[in-house]
Amino acid sequence: MNKITVGKITGAPTIDKNIYGHFSEHLGRCIYDGIFVGKDSPIPNVNGMRTDVVEAMKRIKLPVLRWPGGCFADEYHWRDGIGENRRRMVNTVWGDVVEDNSFGTHEFMELCRQVGCEPYVNINVGSGTVREMAEWVEYTNSNGDSTIVRERQANGHNEPFNVKYWGIGNENWGGGGNMRPEYYADVYRQFQTYCRTYGDNVPYKIACGPSDNNYEWTEVLMRNAGNYMDALTLHYYVFPKAWADKGSATEFDDALYLETLRKANLMDEYITGHSAIMDRYDPNRRVALLVDEWGCWHNVEPGTNPAFLYQQNAMRDAMVAALSLNIFNRHCGRVRMTNIAQVVNVLQSIILTDGDKMILTPTYHVFDMYKGHMDAELLKCMLECPKYENGLDKLSVSASQKDGVITMTIANFTDETSVTIEGIHAQDVSARILSAMPRSHNTFENPNQVSPESFEDIVMSENGATLTMPAYSIVSLSFTSK
Repeated sequence: MNKITVGKITGAPTIDKNIYGHFSEHLGRCIYDGIFVGKDSPIPNVNGMRTDVVEAMKRIKLPVLRWPGGCFADEYHWRDGIGENRRRMVNTVWGDVVEDNSFGTHEFMELCRQVGCEPYVNINVGSGTVREMAEWVEYTNSNGDSTIVRERQANGHNEPFNVKYWGIGNENWGGGGNMRPEYYADVYRQFQTYCRTYGDNVPYKIACGPSDNNYEWTEVLMRNAGNYMDALTLHYYVFPKAWADKGSATEFDDALYLETLRKANLMDEYITGHSAIMDRYDPNRRVALLVDEWGCWHNVEPGTNPAFLYQQNAMRDAMVAALSLNIFNRHCGRVRMTNIAQVVNVLQSIILTDGDKMILTPTYHVFDMYKGHMDAELLKCMLECPKYENGLDKLSVSASQKDGVITMTIANFTDETSVTIEGIHAQDVSARILSAMPRSHNTFENPNQVSPESFEDIVMSENGATLTMPAYSIVSLSFTSK
């Protein structure tokens, strides 16, 4: 029996739209070719930004975009990317390729302007200085008559960019400096002191948090620096097999498919564990938990640069995205932003490009189907369903309500199944479905092999609905209240 009972939550939290955020790093073909082609490119663009990619981002109401990394952030010096004569460098983190810095601060802000999203800037703590950070904040946010502001104005932008979100370091327990949590807590306290407010531009200060189940890092950061932060990050990637051999994005058996989902479901355990520590130091939940890197990490596609992390994106990845977003929705009292890695051509991307061609991945369609949850009030979902032998529920669900519409998203991982929904008093329902075999994926030759369709196999009742979900399917339902 598969039954979902929906109910109101007293003092229910809101699902922050930033839970549906994304990540763009100077890695492989994410920025160059993927997003930025330059004003002189034959590929249609506006101020160098690919028109097709920008329009795709706009369709899913992409709310916030993180940049310039990632690991690249802790070797990036922002002054190299402004003005006419930009400094060339070698990207030693990702493939030793030349970075000409033609995409810098002004270009990123222009991208965010075109998309209509908030910029999330990650500061260089690993190899940067407090002064470098402080001047970057002043350059983007101040309207005072200083040399830094005059420099921005001379570079073509008179008004401040008003950047709210500032990540102070990235993975400082590893590639961002190999720091101990006690040391990073002190460094964070120092840096955040000089992340200044200019006028009404109050910075939202984000501390580097742990990876996976490193609960000690969270404990030390919350104890030593919790009062100085607005948010703490968490990173978690799903390696279907193992780090050394992650497995193919499209060639896998049914057992590995379910193992991938089991590993993805660990996100719930990790968020619960880190949130419990945060609750001890921050019972009012002032400090947010931001999962600003997540997704599937597979082996690169054969024949591509191993350092570019280019991988295909199959229905299995869409299932991981659906499961993960349902988890984030349910934890929205503490989780207020997440950023899937990454937006174009890297890891679990929503878009793939090849020259002037572009395709949308199955993961893109999940974000499109789930956007009704943005800024909606969380509803309680009591799920009754069988489990697999690995302990994973056979269904994943979340629900929310906004402006008289209840949005429910359900992922059915394997066999065709009937689902009964109770606790919803609605006059009508519309629905979309994404359904395909786990290895199915879109290609430049067949870009719509996996794409959503309308779904009508729903029987309404006085207290809810019953639907039959095909095998390997994700359904988004919009109930209109009576």
